[in-house]
Amino acid sequence: MSVVKRIIRDNKERMAVDELLSKEFEEAGYGGITLTKTPLGAQINLFTMRPGRVIGKRGRAIKDASEKLETKLGLTNPQITVVEIEVPELNPHIMAARVANALERGVHFRRSIFWSLRRIMDSGALGCEIILKGPIRSARARFEKVSEGYIPKAGEPSKRWLRHATIHVKQKRGILGVTVNIIPPDAKFPDKITLKDLPEIEYPEEEVFMPEGVEPDVEITPAVEPVAETTEQPAAPVEVPVEAKPEEAVESAPAPVEPEAQPVEEKVEEEVKTEEEKPDEEKKEEN
Repeated sequence: MSVVKRIIRDNKERMAVDELLSKEFEEAGYGGITLTKTPLGAQINLFTMRPGRVIGKRGRAIKDASEKLETKLGLTNPQITVVEIEVPELNPHIMAARVANALERGVHFRRSIFWSLRRIMDSGALGCEIILKGPIRSARARFEKVSEGYIPKAGEPSKRWLRHATIHVKQKRGILGVTVNIIPPDAKFPDKITLKDLPEIEYPEEEVFMPEGVEPDVEITPAVEPVAETTEQPAAPVEVPVEAKPEEAVESAPAPVEPEAQPVEEKVEEEVKTEEEKPDEEKKEEN
């Protein structure tokens, strides 16, 4: 058997197991499976909201499911492991089932899909998309799509991180298809780069290269030469005479000599004599 045929056969087998278990445990909050083939048999991990209903009383429900897998699908020694879902809002199977149940109960389709979208985004999802296809209002088919956040459509990130589920609902006008795509909060994309938690790198200080004829902008202070230590002995202290007190200095200083005051009468006589001598001198000059 070629590789392509083997891949197609395994996918068809997985889809058949998924469909059978989803109908069997629909009321238990079925959240999907993972199927791996081993030499001892088929290992199935079943995700659910209520593990007690899947296991049943004394394990009867899970034994009945394993027997159906052997008789109807031909699986050899199926081993079912029940795994509880911690956050149901991040599981597309559960959210699609909730939208389908709301539509069956008669809730308006926009109200149901917007309520589911808000619950998914509040749980921490990076992106969500809900698509409703079929005869929604009339006999003519149409689709209603609501989305929020970041959702890759192609490439390796979409194959690795995108969670996808589709559930069909029977209505009076026809069958509706509910598709839910969710990007979990732990998804990492190659085009989303963060610079957090980077180690701090200390670079050594390097001398700045300055071309010839260019002076640096920073003023360089001249280095102070260290004072050489002398081994000479310190000189003896010099005795400085004690200055006299200000009071003694005033008493010892000689008193200034004042010029003798001439009487006023003598000054007047001198002035008169000078005035009398002036005309005589003028006459002599004329002769």
